[in-house]
Amino acid sequence: MKAVVLDEYGGPEKLIYRESPVPACGDGEVLVKVKATSVNPIDYKLRSGAAKSFRPLEFPAILGRDLSGEVMKVGRGVTGFEKGMRVMALANATYAEYTVAKADILALIPDALTFEQAAALPLVLTTGAQLIELAVKPAAGQAVLVTGALGGVGRAAVHVARKHGARVVAGVRASERNDAAKLEVDAVVAIDKDDEIEKLRGLDAIADTIGGEIIERLLKAIREGGVLGSVLGQPPGAKKYNIRVEAIVAKPDASRLYQLAGEAANGQFSIPVGRVLKLEQAAEAHRLVEAHQVKGKIILVP
Repeated sequence: MKAVVLDEYGGPEKLIYRESPVPACGDGEVLVKVKATSVNPIDYKLRSGAAKSFRPLEFPAILGRDLSGEVMKVGRGVTGFEKGMRVMALANATYAEYTVAKADILALIPDALTFEQAAALPLVLTTGAQLIELAVKPAAGQAVLVTGALGGVGRAAVHVARKHGARVVAGVRASERNDAAKLEVDAVVAIDKDDEIEKLRGLDAIADTIGGEIIERLLKAIREGGVLGSVLGQPPGAKKYNIRVEAIVAKPDASRLYQLAGEAANGQFSIPVGRVLKLEQAAEAHRLVEAHQVKGKIILVP
């Protein structure tokens, strides 16, 4: 099969499109023909070595977390999946024509979604949902600021928080205010504007997807005893405040993925697709994502 293989840490040019062995399908596993995958920030952080302190790679490595494809073969002990079924998952090694995944992480793709649309969903839906439901845990009526609300994880977090009855504030750049208003949130705040940050007070929680200097400046907006949920770990400044910090790393959840994909399919919210490129263009896709040159997910198709 063809795959995008990484032999060492480095820039996008280190992603080489070449022949690679088809992975073996073991007990409890499913061999999936990849129809589409997508590029996420964790991909380029792994490629560059920026994430090696907590997730080192074994070379040669195949990157990719989003799986959208077709069942080709099932391993011993697998039930409920047959050849030809359309499946999706938060998986691994998806920059390839074939990959294997544990059967219990696979979800069926809703009929209304194409393979390309489905490929945009697994990582961001799972992460956004777990950020709200496992970290923030908002009660109905509580005020929750979602930073990076127009990103994939942010959009998912906004949707899930609204489903739980929270009053959602979308935190975005000032230039994104009009787009954020389309999210059907209770308020929009420009978190790159000092005056708007200063006006924020008494938040019950922040669901943070961006980290860095901005979240450090936002911490004082959380009320005493409030919550910071983060996908980027605990910010250093959080220890100065009487708040609870919950950092999460997304774990596969096939049932929740299927539910949320269904809600996306019927138009309750969306994860926009910005570009569709060929798998052999993975290096170019990484350059575009790192430079923030495309609005929406970049999809790779074999």
